[in-house]
Amino acid sequence: MASPGLDGHDRGAKVVARALKDAGMEVIYLGIHRTAEEIVKAAVQEDVDFIGLSMLSGAHLILTEQVFQKMSEQKVSDIPLIVGGTLPKRDIDKLKQLGVALIFPTQTPLDRIISEIKEYRSPQKT
Repeated sequence: MASPGLDGHDRGAKVVARALKDAGMEVIYLGIHRTAEEIVKAAVQEDVDFIGLSMLSGAHLILTEQVFQKMSEQKVSDIPLIVGGTLPKRDIDKLKQLGVALIFPTQTPLDRIISEIKEYRSPQKT
């Protein structure tokens, strides 16, 4: 999980990371101001099940595209991408069209985030 680009917030990401850890998931939190390259490199090194992006800056479409581009270059397009944060409703369909697996706008209940991630992961792990 990381906040890409110039996004300088991390409170929401830390809250979600803690909730996921409390639910028994391993979370690797890279912090703020991460490049797409850093995020994808860490995902490959850590052999993650998901890549999570937390965004508040309004650059979510561009930054998501950059992460997908780096994933394609590294031939790891099979890792589902999760995007959360301040996401205008008008951009939800655009994020889905880009290929984002799960989208969690601000104020999404933590139990919903946990259950949707577990639900998404279950068929892939059996």
